[in-house]
Amino acid sequence: MNLPPVVSRSEWEAARERLLAREKEATRAHDALAAERRTMPMTRVDGDHVLEGPDGPARLVDVFDGRRQLIVYHFMLAPGESHPCEGCAMFVDNLGHPVHLHARDTSLALVSRAPLAEIISFRQRMGWTLPWYSSYGTDFNTDLGVSSAAGESFGLSVFLRDADVVYRTYFTTARGVEALGSNWTLLDLTPLGRQETWEDTPDGRPQGEPYDWWRLHDEYGAQAPAGAQGAAGWR
Repeated sequence: MNLPPVVSRSEWEAARERLLAREKEATRAHDALAAERRTMPMTRVDGDHVLEGPDGPARLVDVFDGRRQLIVYHFMLAPGESHPCEGCAMFVDNLGHPVHLHARDTSLALVSRAPLAEIISFRQRMGWTLPWYSSYGTDFNTDLGVSSAAGESFGLSVFLRDADVVYRTYFTTARGVEALGSNWTLLDLTPLGRQETWEDTPDGRPQGEPYDWWRLHDEYGAQAPAGAQGAAGWR
């Protein structure tokens, strides 16, 4: 393996300072994007979107659970799906305790097209506790642009409510979602990176095809199951 060059402590600290300057630039650019995001207009979510939750039917405004803001992850889990999306599962594995969001008047929930019974079964298998709603039999996914004749997609929507009126303020997908996951962010700090062929990495470092290593967290050490969903849309 082609390892990074070995240098003195002072040379390493100088290299770190040069990189830190670039990181600070990226942080300020990220802050500027967040500020611009907060000035975006919003659009009203119309339609009678009644989802199915663990406590029965729930309007979209009910999913807020009394809070002002709502973040929804559109998890790719179609009715009768033989093997859920590893990328979506990895993202949910990265989500922390929602109480910190609740402290800022913000709820977090998952929504999928699969019937509630299939959602509950997979949720229990993964050991997740986040609220997860079924949009089965509704046009919720289509109206939000994450399901179409071309197939299923994934993404993250942000909503704001004014009394019982719900507005959509933000949406991201692909690498916009990936940037929110700590696994990818932490690997980006390492000398070997994500070890995927698309990365700009020195020759002699391990690299494989993107997504091939992704597994449901209880399937590492095993060959990818037949029918496993690819994640090409993430790139």
